[in-house]
Amino acid sequence: MSAFLQSTEELIDAAAVVARMPQGVLARLKRPDHVWEFEIPVRMDDGTEKKFFGWRVQHNNTLGPYKGGIRFHPDANLDEVKALASLMTWKTSLAGLPYGGGKGGVAVDPRALSPRELEELSRGYARAVAPHIGPHIDIPAPDVGTNAAIIDWMVDEYAKIIGHPEPAAFTGKSIEKSGSQGREVATGFGGYVILREYLKNEFQTKSGMDTTPYSVAVQGFGNVGAHIARILFEKGFKVVAISDSKGALYDKDGIDIQKVLDIKERTGLIDRGICYSMGPSQEPCKVFTNKELLELGADILIPAALEDQITEENAANIQAKVILEMANGPIARSADDMLERRGIEVIPDILANSGGVVGSYFEWVQSLEQKYWSEEEVLAKIDAKLTEAFAAVNEEKKKYGASWRMACYVRAFTRVANALQAK
Repeated sequence: MSAFLQSTEELIDAAAVVARMPQGVLARLKRPDHVWEFEIPVRMDDGTEKKFFGWRVQHNNTLGPYKGGIRFHPDANLDEVKALASLMTWKTSLAGLPYGGGKGGVAVDPRALSPRELEELSRGYARAVAPHIGPHIDIPAPDVGTNAAIIDWMVDEYAKIIGHPEPAAFTGKSIEKSGSQGREVATGFGGYVILREYLKNEFQTKSGMDTTPYSVAVQGFGNVGAHIARILFEKGFKVVAISDSKGALYDKDGIDIQKVLDIKERTGLIDRGICYSMGPSQEPCKVFTNKELLELGADILIPAALEDQITEENAANIQAKVILEMANGPIARSADDMLERRGIEVIPDILANSGGVVGSYFEWVQSLEQKYWSEEEVLAKIDAKLTEAFAAVNEEKKKYGASWRMACYVRAFTRVANALQAK
């Protein structure tokens, strides 16, 4: 069992103890309903055939259809997909959605494939899972390494298999293929909403309000990291550090995120030779490592890359006051305990990054009803849903005197367990 899967199961065990759930219910909720494993043959551009391992795990559908993304990553494996499927069950429950949890993955580096090879792989994945999915069964979406173009190929392939278009079978589609306005920004926007509500709650429990802009470090500048960095920048936060796979940038006066995005849109890269500083300096930002970014003294640290970024090895060096988990599982279980003992607040992934699945839910509703809303309407609905979810978690936290993570898991676990027992 991988460390990630083990950490996920340990959290469920701990939540079950706090919620006083029967062992039989606990055992049932730890075991996935279905695990599908398959090979996807792809004809490569050089004429050879290569087979890629793929998975779809359906964890639990007590509250509704399975829901979860498809990850294309060279390190994808079955244990990771199982852990992520479990997290989706708790994430959808916590957000109050009529969904269960699922997840998919393929062990592949999508950047190493040509567009034709990537399309063939995507269509092959859709063929492999087609018998097990559907708008009221299991609704896949994009995840790390996948995007709207890949989902569009899958939607098209699925329509060929079943004999008619069924846009509600997937979410994360392009706007042209019945996708939703606001879907790309939904996860980052949702993270901002949760952070906003957390800070409002802190102001209510502490005397006075600090008007100094909070400093923020964002690890990962993909879709999620870039959007939340932009939103926080626009809201007046001082984003002092950002990073991508090539390393991190730092400026004590803050980074002009809009300038970074404008240049990245033109060149596809974060140009490290340009001055992005919000201060008087005309020098380029300091270049350093992702590891150093995590250990910066920023008020708010936002891991928005991959899992297990903060472990026992570096937890003692974390200086942030608050960690907003925008990646799935960026903090190892043992490190989480260390951070809690040090008084560092952690807003967990199943709450912090749930804007994505809430946005997916609203896309699903629009596809089912064939009625479409503006981005403003979609984001307003996400805001309302997550504000409600945060308030509910806050009540659980007060009730049990628990950490934010434990409060989230107790609420999510109890909702699923009660529905399962009722059945």
